Amino acid sequence: MNDPRQQQTKDAFSYKWKRRDEYEGEYMRQKVYKWLVERYFGREEEKINFIETNKGKSLLDAGCGSCFSSLILFDVHINDFDYLGVDISDAIEVGKKRFQEKNIKGQFLQTDIQNMKLNKKFDIIFSEGVIHHTSRPFETFKNLVSHMEKDGMIMFYVYNKKAPVREFTDDYIREQLRGLNDEEAWNELLPLTKLGKLIGDLNIEIDVDEDIKLLKIPKGKHNLQRLLYWFFLKMYYDENFTIEEMNFTNFDWFRPLNCYRFTTEEIDEWIEETNLKKIRFVTEEAGITVVAKKV
Repeated sequence: MNDPRQQQTKDAFSYKWKRRDEYEGEYMRQKVYKWLVERYFGREEEKINFIETNKGKSLLDAGCGSCFSSLILFDVHINDFDYLGVDISDAIEVGKKRFQEKNIKGQFLQTDIQNMKLNKKFDIIFSEGVIHHTSRPFETFKNLVSHMEKDGMIMFYVYNKKAPVREFTDDYIREQLRGLNDEEAWNELLPLTKLGKLIGDLNIEIDVDEDIKLLKIPKGKHNLQRLLYWFFLKMYYDENFTIEEMNFTNFDWFRPLNCYRFTTEEIDEWIEETNLKKIRFVTEEAGITVVAKKV
């Protein structure tokens, strides 16, 4: 691979997805499941209807990693699809093993979704939190669209651009970790994660009485940890997570050198330039979720 940033990102995810103890807990699974359903379908009934309506169709899991998101969202219903998982990293071997453990059928291919040329088009493409980790995200997106069947559907999630100070600290920490190996980077993030837990455990609420436009902070009541998290520094906190699980989330964010963020206007342009029709477009502070069809 001639792209050092993509190679580093590939290695980071290979390391991350092999740490199964940090992402296979039941509480995390339930939390992520609820989040995925809300973003892609709105409610459980719509997800069930999606599965029933699309039984037998081809499903490309583009950037599947260890199949974390697809297994949480669809679980054994993956057997209702003609599934192909594609990923640049050898985390795909972890995905194969997890499929076998659940007696789920699927095919896997280790290749780069940015440049892949498959001799097949797909009815459904699912790419949860992957496109922004490629070197040329829009080129990756166009390549995925080129693999869609006529009337096919693409479901994807990309990071939303954050407030200015948060954007600065995100990139600053990412660069500070750059010269470390993955294990060193994991350990270097632990004190930051512990600080996030310390602040989160305080459970302090403050009232900002007017908008701070310079920092994009809206007026109103804010939990102190969430205020710092969204506007100054990512220190993931969930009182039900272990330190290792919280550090896993921080590592996921800070470690990959390829980690692009986008505005809603930019993603709208992607949809328009590829002649897709928006079915669902959900914008949160964390990211942007899109379901679109080829017309």
